[in-house]
Amino acid sequence: MASDEVAVAVAFVVKIDDQDLGAFNTCDGLGCEVVVEQREEGGNNGHIWQLPTRMKFSNVKLSRPITADSAKLMRWFSTMAGGIKRKTATIEARTLEGTVIARWGLLDVIPIRWTGPQLNPDSPKVATETLELAHHGFFGPGTGG
Repeated sequence: MASDEVAVAVAFVVKIDDQDLGAFNTCDGLGCEVVVEQREEGGNNGHIWQLPTRMKFSNVKLSRPITADSAKLMRWFSTMAGGIKRKTATIEARTLEGTVIARWGLLDVIPIRWTGPQLNPDSPKVATETLELAHHGFFGPGTGG
C-alpha cells in the first residue's frame, strides 16, 4: 500500500488459534488505556501526581449478517462445553480484493457473548450476529496496524 493511500477495510477476518471463524463486517473496541492513579503530595499544591498502574484492554465486538460462516462460530462455541480455555486470536482488516491492510493479535482470548439475530416479521431487517471477545493484550508484528 502506498503511503498516500487510506486504509479502508470492508471485512475483518477472524481466526482463533488458527480456526477460521470467517469474515465480519464491523469490528469495534480494538484499543487499550493506561489506568492512572492520582496521588496528592503534601506541601505540593501545584499539581497532582498521575501514576500509571496497569494496562486495560477493551472488549472487541464483531458483527456480521448471518451467513454460512455462522456455522463455524457455532462449532467453535460447542467446543467450550467441557470448559473455556484462553486462546489467541488474529483479526485482519481486508479490502474487497482480499488485501490485508492491518492485523491485530489478541492474547488470552475468551468469548464473553454471542448475540444472534432478532427475527421479527413486522420489522424485516438483515439477520445479524455479534461476537464479543475479552482479551489480555496484543501481540505480534503489525500489532495495531
